[in-house]
Amino acid sequence: MPHFCSARGCANRCTLQTRSRGITFHRFPKECVLRRKWEAAIGRVGFAAGASSRLCSEHFGREDFDRTGQTVRIRDGTVPSVFSFKSHCKKPAAKRTTRTSMKARESPSAVCPPPAPVPETLPVLSADHSYALPTSPSDLRARLNEALARVESLEREKRNAKDRERRARIAIHSLLEDLRKKNDVNEELKERLGLYSCKTP
Repeated sequence: MPHFCSARGCANRCTLQTRSRGITFHRFPKECVLRRKWEAAIGRVGFAAGASSRLCSEHFGREDFDRTGQTVRIRDGTVPSVFSFKSHCKKPAAKRTTRTSMKARESPSAVCPPPAPVPETLPVLSADHSYALPTSPSDLRARLNEALARVESLEREKRNAKDRERRARIAIHSLLEDLRKKNDVNEELKERLGLYSCKTP
């Protein structure tokens, strides 16, 4: 069952597509105080993280990750800080009910000058998301270095997986040889095990 990001308004889930984009999913910390900070940061009222709760890497800054090992980890003590909650999800502002505010509301609008027109501006893409390219060459270079480090990490994982497969094949091969010597294996089992025991050089 794929994991979903617990942050409010985030639709990321752990799939092949998100992994190929470099998005990772992280468990909530076990330490109580830090766990409460994570739960408060994600913007969901009354949320309590369970064993299967996850938060995706898009809610952390670049400096929050430890990429030195084979797996990407969140640095100790880090609190998620990258969110873009939609405006309709925000709490409505509390209405003022004092006499002064009631008078101000009842007064004719002609007394107040009309508000100045707000200039239209193009929306600025957040550099924290994977689809936005950095604006400066140094940021672009940093993004490239991150991508290269990710490729190197994946290649290392691939080599480790191949080594594990080779060791398993050798173990099955030696087991099959022992069974053949003791005549404890029938032809069908011998044939089936033979498929997995191709000895690699």
